[in-house]
Amino acid sequence: MHGEYKTPGGKLVVVDFTVEDRHLRDVMVSGDFFLYPGEALESITASLDGLDIGLSQDEYAERIRLHLGPDVSLIGTSPEGIAIAVRRALDGFSQE
Repeated sequence: MHGEYKTPGGKLVVVDFTVEDRHLRDVMVSGDFFLYPGEALESITASLDGLDIGLSQDEYAERIRLHLGPDVSLIGTSPEGIAIAVRRALDGFSQE
């Protein structure tokens, strides 16, 4: 699955993953946004990996937010922007 979102006034977010047993697997987040420290990208992907595909955009964003500590700077996008890219990838996916 592949989803993209261009944050208004910000940067592009790209999310790629597979779906296995109704759960996100092998999640990869990329784009032209800035993240400091860079290792925090692992926290973002870990926060999404294994989540049910039936979650709402807000629920995905909250899971990301919970995994990012107060010392992480996400510039040019947001947890909501990443969540939008996930939901866009899932739009039209048969959940049966």
